Amino acid sequence: MPPLVSIIIPCYNEQDTITELLEAIHGQTWPRSSLEVVIADGMSTDRTRERVADYQADHPELDIQVVDNPGRIIPSALNCAIQAARGRFIVRLDAHSKPYPDYVERCVTALEDGLGENVGGIWEIRPRRPGWQAETIAAAAAHPLGAGDALYRHARKAAYVDTVPFGAFKRELLALVGFFDETLLTNEDYEFNTRVRKSGGRVWLDPRIRSIYYAQPTFSGLARQYARYGFWKWRMLRRHPDTLRWRQGLPPLFVLSLLLGLLAGAFLPVALWLPAGEIALYVLVLPSVSTLSSIREKKWGLLPGLPLAISVMHTSWGAGFLWSMIRADGRKTNQPSK
Repeated sequence: MPPLVSIIIPCYNEQDTITELLEAIHGQTWPRSSLEVVIADGMSTDRTRERVADYQADHPELDIQVVDNPGRIIPSALNCAIQAARGRFIVRLDAHSKPYPDYVERCVTALEDGLGENVGGIWEIRPRRPGWQAETIAAAAAHPLGAGDALYRHARKAAYVDTVPFGAFKRELLALVGFFDETLLTNEDYEFNTRVRKSGGRVWLDPRIRSIYYAQPTFSGLARQYARYGFWKWRMLRRHPDTLRWRQGLPPLFVLSLLLGLLAGAFLPVALWLPAGEIALYVLVLPSVSTLSSIREKKWGLLPGLPLAISVMHTSWGAGFLWSMIRADGRKTNQPSK
């Protein structure tokens, strides 16, 4: 018998996507008898649990259990699910994702072949719902100008990387690096992979391991998401300052320069040339990017939408990062949960 694989899923109010995810898990090439699904639900207030219960009733051959996540944050959900899981291999997925049919099999094969201690693959970012906002946000999240050097959004070759989306690992890895850090609301996967690498482990990305990820459908949701990413990125960097990458410093520096330029301009009008010049450069670059993407994708809605989506991502992330620095109280964060 193949070894048991536990798929762990943090979940909160995902009634629109949870059934599609369960269908994708049901269709995995890994034997269903060696597969279990553990959903850690943050006390959903919509019909998520009802949808899961309906699926359980219709597909008793797939082992599904739901555990409570009273902490209602992603790292506590992951830890709750891990504690309930029985498998030798742990595969994380999100409730608004959809793995390819061979996703689990490829993850386990990479782990058994010793390619890495944590392995993952590529996100194919799709709009969560119809409409030009959702389509442009998905395109922006996959574009190098929006994603930066996050290889899991556009890599074509397998490589050792800093982090992977979701991630799959052997259970014994937890004894070495600990569980997910519940003091971080986001960036918990990057922080976990940092501990993996500092312990001497490797993080392996294989583009053949693929999943569909549904992006935020509105600009307001995108702004909140990226402000949260920036805020908690600073908190993570306080613990692991050596993980800072140059690209991560650009959005907060851009936002800070705009704010300082506008503030200085109130007293010295010539200082307004700095933010004006930055905005002019931004206005020149983004339409060029959106035009090329529109021609390549044959989606003309990207012309106005892509510059807006990318600028929302940059400014929200940068503002969240700066706000986190202001809010920092200098105290050490708690140690990762074990």
